Amino acid sequence: MPQGSHSVTIRASIPAQVGMLGRVMAALGDAGGEVGGVDLVRSGRDATVRDITVYASDEGGAAALQGALDELDGVQVEWVSDRIFLSHMNGKMGMRNRAPVATRDDLSMAYTPGVARVCMAIHDEPEAAWDYTIKGNSVMVVSDGSSVVGEGDLGAEAALPALEAKCMFLREMAGVDAFPLPLTVREPEAIVNVVERIGSVFGGVQLTDIAAPRCFEVRRQLTRRLDIPVFSDDQGGTAVALLAALRNGLALAGKTLQGATVVVAGLGPGGMAAVRLLVAAGAGTVIACDSQGAVHAGRPGLGGELEWVARHTNPERRSGDPRAMIEGADAFVGLSVPGLLTADDVRQMAPDPVVLALAMPEPELAPSEARGVTLAYATGRPDIPNQINSALTFPGIWRGLLDCRAERVEASMLLAAADAIAALVHEDGALAADAIVPSVFHPRLVPVVAEAVRSAAEAIGVARIVAGS
Repeated sequence: MPQGSHSVTIRASIPAQVGMLGRVMAALGDAGGEVGGVDLVRSGRDATVRDITVYASDEGGAAALQGALDELDGVQVEWVSDRIFLSHMNGKMGMRNRAPVATRDDLSMAYTPGVARVCMAIHDEPEAAWDYTIKGNSVMVVSDGSSVVGEGDLGAEAALPALEAKCMFLREMAGVDAFPLPLTVREPEAIVNVVERIGSVFGGVQLTDIAAPRCFEVRRQLTRRLDIPVFSDDQGGTAVALLAALRNGLALAGKTLQGATVVVAGLGPGGMAAVRLLVAAGAGTVIACDSQGAVHAGRPGLGGELEWVARHTNPERRSGDPRAMIEGADAFVGLSVPGLLTADDVRQMAPDPVVLALAMPEPELAPSEARGVTLAYATGRPDIPNQINSALTFPGIWRGLLDCRAERVEASMLLAAADAIAALVHEDGALAADAIVPSVFHPRLVPVVAEAVRSAAEAIGVARIVAGS
């Protein structure tokens, strides 16, 4: 299927003959392209020049599209541009001033001599930095480039476009000033040292695209050393989105999370965080599986995060692969590998099963296999209803954290965020099998999540400022 990630704009001169544009469209279709739009650039007696936006199946398909037009008599391709690369040209984000610097008076207030008064105020009362500098509304988005957008270890510079995108989303959706910081160091202690030394500039740290197991250690150490929130969108963000979807999916079946058996396949950063949040939420029975099968107390070779999983899940010490574990289960949460399950596997689950299959680029259970055997089905793909993605969560979470100047992130705040996301669907009266989570562009998503996080932070005493005080 053609994807937006492989789209091009072809500027072509087409002979002004009856039926010629139709031949161009047919040639592009025969070459595997899907035309998204045609714009007239200029028209002459002998030819018209048009910009044709075409979606291709892959990078090779894009080249084939140009070749198809080159073979048409009279058609001249003037240029071909990759729309994705054009959108990233010179970076996708920049910085802009909040205060004007257009006159001498402006300069005297923003810079010398006026700025000295503000510097001294912060020197005398460091907390004033939250009010008079960028700190109060800023987040650093940090990665070592070791696990980038499903592509693996690409390195620091190659991670920068992905970090820019998350910064853009924070600014656009939540009004948060975020800055991308790809690091060239890899050891957890080295990452922590860098972030700690520049932490005074920011109100929070968002960790992303850091491979396991170092991502767990980095987050733990930074949380211990810093007095600002440290949040991982791969871990906490994914877990919050999953929990919201799971609550609503089970509600459709007339079930509760507390009474449900949930099988989690895949114990990378997102899967591990999901297990922890499900346990914190009071899920009835959680069975977590890694590449060696179900984790349980007494399984040989457990260490690190898996020891915690063994102590808090799978009380019956069941063993086997995920396909065996889902027999009788109410829900399946997948963050593992494509094609793990079939329709026959799902038929062994409890009636009205909920399947959240988030493996990328293809889910654990294919959409064709899910049809007719699941009550609620979700993936990480944008072309299928119920896309589960950390983008549902981190803009609102950060808005809430910064609004109350939180010192750290606790599980109760993430639970509150998940509840707020799930409740938003009910408020709209839209809960259905194909609508168990709201759109990332829902106008109330960020405000309701922010308010829930802020209230939870105030309730447990980690907010520096309290609403109404």
